[in-house]
Amino acid sequence: MSNLSVNNKPCTSIAERGMFSYGTDVIHYEIIRKPVSSKAQVNKTQPRKVLIKVHPDQRVVATAPDDATAEIIHDAMLKRARWIWQNLQAFARQKDHVLPKRYVSGETQFYLGRRYVLKVLSDSQSSIKLSRGKLNVTLASDALDTDAVDTDKQASKVKALIDQWYQDKAKGIFAERLVAVLPKATWAHDVPTFKILAMKKQWGSCSTKGSLILNPHLIKAPKECIDYVILHELCHIVEHNHSERFWRLLTQVMPNWKAVKAKLDGMAEFYLNE
Repeated sequence: MSNLSVNNKPCTSIAERGMFSYGTDVIHYEIIRKPVSSKAQVNKTQPRKVLIKVHPDQRVVATAPDDATAEIIHDAMLKRARWIWQNLQAFARQKDHVLPKRYVSGETQFYLGRRYVLKVLSDSQSSIKLSRGKLNVTLASDALDTDAVDTDKQASKVKALIDQWYQDKAKGIFAERLVAVLPKATWAHDVPTFKILAMKKQWGSCSTKGSLILNPHLIKAPKECIDYVILHELCHIVEHNHSERFWRLLTQVMPNWKAVKAKLDGMAEFYLNE
C-alpha cells in the first residue's frame, strides 16, 4: 500500500534552495519553478515575477519562472526581506499558541481553505450551519452544560458534532473531486472506491487494488489541495512507490503540484489540530 504522509517529499531530486541574512538572522528559502507561458517567452522585456510566500510552519517559498536566474530570485527576496522576517516572527509567535482545541466559542475551524469562527449555541435540537464567517454549532438544550465541572463533557459533544459534520462533508466533496480529476488519470478505467479514515500523519493512501483512503481533515483544505491528494493516490495505481517515474507522472497530470503541496504542508499543523 502506498500512502501520502503530511510531509511526504520526493526523494529523487534536490529542491532548489537559497538563503539571505536579515540583521542577525539567516533566512532559508525554497524555490519552486513554474513554466514560462509562450506569451511571456515572446515578450522578453516583461519582468519575471517572483512570488514569495511565508507559510505557517515558517517555510519561505519563492515561486519563480523557469528562466529566472538565482540572482533575480535572491534580489526579490532581499527587496521583501523585512516583510518576510516580520511574517516569520508572527508565525513563530502563533505556533507557540497552536494548542489542542477546546471546542468553545471563538476558536477557529477550517472548511475548504477558509477560516470560520466557532459559535456554540443552544436550542431544542442539535445542528451545524455555516453562516457569515461562522460555524454555528447548536447543542440541544439538555446537552448544553453551564456548570464548569461539565465543560469537558460539553466540549466532547461539540467535537462529536463537528467531527461528524466534517465526515459528512468529506464524503460528498471527495466524491465530487474524484469524479472531476479522474479524466486526468487515463489509466483508471473505473471510478475507484474510497473510504474516509482520520489519520494523524497521512492525507491519504492507495491499496494495490486501487482503493483509496482519504483523511477527513483534508476537507479543511482548499479544493486544489484535495485534488492534489487524490491525484497523488491515483498515480500510485500505476507507480506503487515514490520513484522518479511516479513524480514525472504526477507532474504530467498536475504540473503545479509542488506549489499546491507547499500550501497544504504549510497549513497541516492547523488542519490536523484537534
